[in-house]
Amino acid sequence: MRLSLRFVIPLVAVICLIALGVVPLADSFTFKWFVRDVDMRSKIISRTIEEPLAQLTADPLGGPRIQRLFGRLIEDERLYAVGFCDLRGQLLYPTTTFPRERIPCESLTPGEESRSRVVQLAEGPLHVGFYAVRAPGVGGTVGAIGAVTDPALRGEPVGELVLIHDLSFTLRRSADTRAYIVYFFLALGAVIALLTMLIAELSLKGWIKGLRAMLRGKRGILALLSQPVGPELEPVMSDLRGLLRQVESDRRNETEKDESKISWSPEALKEILQKQLRGDEVLIVSNREPYIHVKKGDQIEIQFPASGLVTALEPIMRACSGTWIAHGGGSGDRETVDRHDRVRVPPDNPTYQIRRVWLTEEEEKGYYYGFANEGLWALCHIAHVRPVFRSQDWEQYVAANRKFAEAVFEEAKSDDPVVLVQDYHFALLPKMIRERLPNATVIMFWHIPFPNSEVFGICPWREEILDGLLGSSILGFHTRFHCNNFMDATDRFIESRVDRDTNTISYRRSLTAVNHYPISIEYPVKWLGQLGSADQCRRKIRELNHLPIAQRMGVGLDRLDYTKGILERFLAVERLLELHPQWIGKFSFVQIAAPSRSSIGSYQNFETEVKALAARINERFVPGGAATPSAWVPILLKIEHHEPARVYEYYRGSDLCFVSSLHDGMNLVSKEFVASRDDGEGVLILSQFAGAARELPEALIVNPYDIDQCAHALHIALEMPLEEQRERMRSMRGYIREFNVFRWAGRMLLDAARLRKRSRLFEQIREAGIRRLK
Repeated sequence: MRLSLRFVIPLVAVICLIALGVVPLADSFTFKWFVRDVDMRSKIISRTIEEPLAQLTADPLGGPRIQRLFGRLIEDERLYAVGFCDLRGQLLYPTTTFPRERIPCESLTPGEESRSRVVQLAEGPLHVGFYAVRAPGVGGTVGAIGAVTDPALRGEPVGELVLIHDLSFTLRRSADTRAYIVYFFLALGAVIALLTMLIAELSLKGWIKGLRAMLRGKRGILALLSQPVGPELEPVMSDLRGLLRQVESDRRNETEKDESKISWSPEALKEILQKQLRGDEVLIVSNREPYIHVKKGDQIEIQFPASGLVTALEPIMRACSGTWIAHGGGSGDRETVDRHDRVRVPPDNPTYQIRRVWLTEEEEKGYYYGFANEGLWALCHIAHVRPVFRSQDWEQYVAANRKFAEAVFEEAKSDDPVVLVQDYHFALLPKMIRERLPNATVIMFWHIPFPNSEVFGICPWREEILDGLLGSSILGFHTRFHCNNFMDATDRFIESRVDRDTNTISYRRSLTAVNHYPISIEYPVKWLGQLGSADQCRRKIRELNHLPIAQRMGVGLDRLDYTKGILERFLAVERLLELHPQWIGKFSFVQIAAPSRSSIGSYQNFETEVKALAARINERFVPGGAATPSAWVPILLKIEHHEPARVYEYYRGSDLCFVSSLHDGMNLVSKEFVASRDDGEGVLILSQFAGAARELPEALIVNPYDIDQCAHALHIALEMPLEEQRERMRSMRGYIREFNVFRWAGRMLLDAARLRKRSRLFEQIREAGIRRLK
């Protein structure tokens, strides 16, 4: 033993000294390489946008287009901020992330084309580059990136483009480099030491015992990614964790590249199921069902509910041919199911089945109307309605979640189905499914906003809700902002490990991936095939509402819900007629509001307010009310259910659509309106508090609380030239075509496929390890 130590200790000491000397040198070289690469990248970006930017700065109305251009640029995760400085050194058109006080404009000297430097801030290092922007010249040769390559042949300078790159990634990569070097030398020293001492005294019993314990532990080798191990195994486990994360990162990058090449359609989803998931079983769980059977006298009719969630998911289920588990609330639902409470749909061409779950009146009152909607809905939507939490409602919520979990277990034909759980009604369901089907891949999608941790802390059962949600394999939200709110709440209220670099949460020896998947709609829309042209729809809806064919018309389509901003919308119409009286008698606004949750007091009061405000505004501009059905009124309020085909007739025949949500996860009405306008006309007015505002910046974005701003937007929409309407609509339709609901579902299924492949790989490693140790 003494002889071994005399040899090993000096050897390890020498190796450590060499490692300490190599690390700073490698660190310095790595940082310089990254700065050089970022500098080259900045020059390419500046030359690429120089000519269009110079043209936009010369246009007095080019400011909004420059802001949109810069906004698209900073979608690149490394490009931190963009700004433009004029020749007087004033900062124009900065993005919201631009650090104005810390990085002022710097004038380039005559003949100087660029200047860059690294700025160290408390948040991390930034690469700041100033690049001359010149007016387009004449006779210059054009390079590969579309810019004049010879500075002498470009025009006069008009300002400077400021590009700020976030260099924090260099620190992470430098840290990785340091770690790899240290691990290499430590591993080298450890290997030599082990080989030297193995013959003498070292026993492998401790190692074998530790490996057996981990491989046979709960959830097997998956725990290696999230759980600490003994000090003797930590170097090996650290290398394994790093390797697994690198493999996962590389695979995700490859998937994202492939994703953009896929033509997203029902056929693409089927291909993913067959190739990536090997035809694995898909179950959807939601409170609302896609087809409702309703008694009308002696007949049973089928209704398609007014729900954005159903609108998005129904095409996916038609493509996947699985089972949709939902609450059977229709008056004719029980009479149309078989003995297993199932019914095949759609009625005209059945491709999947609905499994209906029955709730008692007491369960529905407590679970749905009580905890889910008086509690969670009000809590998550910043619409100034106080949430109500009652212990008896919570008990019914738990019981209802257990009833749906039992239905999932009964419908699952294998022990590892893919289960898509939908929305805030089932916050406890992922954990319950995991308890019965531990190998299932559970994708939980939260369709409404998730509040910040301060607001979420109001809920008396916040820990139980987080505990339930973290039973998911994948937890999805519409926006990264809502993902961050959830991770903040998890970090604050329960004992877990939140990894913001990989967007994962380690909790109770399992991992949950928290990602944002902006939901969309089916494209092209199937209902359009049943309708006539936009001109025919225009005539039809005016005839239905007794309006002249030349009457300008706006439309709003929502559930009758206090989060949708219907009152603010009516006040904006009133203000429009006050500020621009030329629209009196020439403009009408049709509000279609599907009845919703009418047994809840706040919804009853809201319906009364909506009716009263519409009546007051109509009375103000048409004293005495409408003498005949054809008499003009500014607001036509229709509190009734409309089938999808009729809804799309209103979309196609209106001059504008007004979405004024006070707080919304996404709001698919905006996307439906855009998708319906294959004529390229129509104007979308969209609340900044809807998730869709991040994806459709070409709409007229408004603050629904600013009534004057909304009235001004209505006036702009009514006077907008057709050419501008078509340009805006073309851009929005292109986005929805590319990012449709099949891509939304496909991204989640691809992520699920990656998780399942990784779990199966780990299971094989675990079994092989146990066999070898035996």
